[in-house]
Amino acid sequence: MRQVAVCGPRECSDVEAQWARVVGRLLAEAGVTVLCGGGGGVMAAVADGAAGAGGLVIGVRPDTERGAVCAGLSAVLFTGMGEARNAILVASADAVIIIGGSWSTLSELALARHRGGIPVVSLGGWQLLDADGTSLDATISATDPADAVARALGAGS
Repeated sequence: MRQVAVCGPRECSDVEAQWARVVGRLLAEAGVTVLCGGGGGVMAAVADGAAGAGGLVIGVRPDTERGAVCAGLSAVLFTGMGEARNAILVASADAVIIIGGSWSTLSELALARHRGGIPVVSLGGWQLLDADGTSLDATISATDPADAVARALGAGS
């Protein structure tokens, strides 16, 4: 079973939410289990897209607040670990797709890169520079949702 974590901000743009819905749908259609943070924004949109296509969606929550989960989740892990749950989310994934950016999303990107061995695909997400201002190849850049899913599923297959 392949699992892909989709990470993105709780407060996202309409474009990021639309991208996340399409990514969720495409992952579900590919038979992939979708992992997300189980909250609002990108998390809710990817869950909606995947659930609408009949996919399995697991939310990995930072809290134990049952009422804080988004719709569309098949199951929820209530970690009570705050942002440390980001490590659990990334460690459980065969690939990570980053949509948009927030501080929490940046930590997920960093944890995925530190873990190594899995593709980390960015769709409109963080662009990182070194101390000299040179762009780092921290992620695989995607041009649209279909490209993001193809890169996540194609790399390391």
